[in-house]
Amino acid sequence: MEPQLQHTVADGVATVVISNPAKRNAMTAGMWGALPGLLERLAGDADVRALVLTGAGDTFCAGADISSLRDPGEEAQGLAVRAEEALASFPGPTLAAVRGYCVGGGSQLAAACDLRFAEEGASFGVTPAKLGIVYPASSTRRLVALVGPAAAKYLLFSGELIGTDRALRTGLVDEVLPAGQLAKRVEEFTRVLVSRSQLTQAAAKEFANGRQDRDAHWAEQARGSGDTAEGVAAFLERRAPRFTYKVAGGS
Repeated sequence: MEPQLQHTVADGVATVVISNPAKRNAMTAGMWGALPGLLERLAGDADVRALVLTGAGDTFCAGADISSLRDPGEEAQGLAVRAEEALASFPGPTLAAVRGYCVGGGSQLAAACDLRFAEEGASFGVTPAKLGIVYPASSTRRLVALVGPAAAKYLLFSGELIGTDRALRTGLVDEVLPAGQLAKRVEEFTRVLVSRSQLTQAAAKEFANGRQDRDAHWAEQARGSGDTAEGVAAFLERRAPRFTYKVAGGS
């Protein structure tokens, strides 16, 4: 099977699958290059409320296909950074569902998601020191924001792999599931996500990511959305809310 990014949309959730089984789902230059466009299309789909990124089979992503790094014309690192930034800026909640190896470029993509759920036995590593590569500044800052300076330095300086226990302690993952339970938990949690206010989620994502110039914008959106009134009414009436706010243009 040719290396590719597969995707499906069901019940408000887009699932993007990294598929390159012959190389433990390593990302080729073509896959890096295709991801931003795919994410843009999914962001523009009014039916998509959340996104799950995962790997085919029993591994998430073993990194970048090393053969693509040998040709500077491929601009492999630039392609990876653009893909990472596209994932980080996806308007809805994003969740990396991790089995097996999540290494190098795989960790870069997982860190760009809002949340990371992992199956017991998964391994994480940020490995540019093994190749003499300068890890991108934006990726380094994102890793530091996620796990803190000390844990980020441990990962970057050593290139060593860590297991799910340490990944959970450092904040690299949010939940660890027993073998065979990851898919069920991801399905349950994304069902929760799509039931919540898209207004709240979109504003919270911007604020949590450090944007500081949109307070007035979101206050105006809240006044005109109807979500607050619906949420309060649903609470008082002891029923599930029916939120109607949609992020304009999928962004």
